[in-house]
Amino acid sequence: MRSTRRLALLTTVTVALVAAVSDSSATAQSAPAPPPAGQGRLIVYGDIALFQPPGHPENCILRNRFKRGEPVGFRMFVADPSTSKREESAQLVVHINVAGKTVDIPMRYRATVKQPEREFWVAKWVVPEDTPVGIVRFSVTATDKYGRSGEFKPFEVQASQITIVE
Repeated sequence: MRSTRRLALLTTVTVALVAAVSDSSATAQSAPAPPPAGQGRLIVYGDIALFQPPGHPENCILRNRFKRGEPVGFRMFVADPSTSKREESAQLVVHINVAGKTVDIPMRYRATVKQPEREFWVAKWVVPEDTPVGIVRFSVTATDKYGRSGEFKPFEVQASQITIVE
């Protein structure tokens, strides 16, 4: 009789544990709720590089010194502040301050079916022939479908800025 009670108790405890584990794993696998509108700031970071055509030996070399006519490439990543993962709904714009004007360039998401690992946004700006020699300031803003925003600015060090040279 004792072994029957023990077996019944063990069965009850096992069923309860399985139910608890199943319930917690189902909760862990469900999609997270969207953040409240406008809560948190997007994390935006990236770099600038020479954007020559594919196959060119200097394509994608990081640099900040450019000559007139050269293509400046902006590469950015946007992360959700609560998960640190890529925020797919983000829309990014590069704001370039050149010759007293601001030029806004929308960025595009770079990943494709053939290159899914490129989970970042890109934009290209070809330095106009009439651009004065010197520093060109820029920033990048991002917004997402939840109303959150974020901004990237390079370090406030002259050597870190885009510099147009002869």
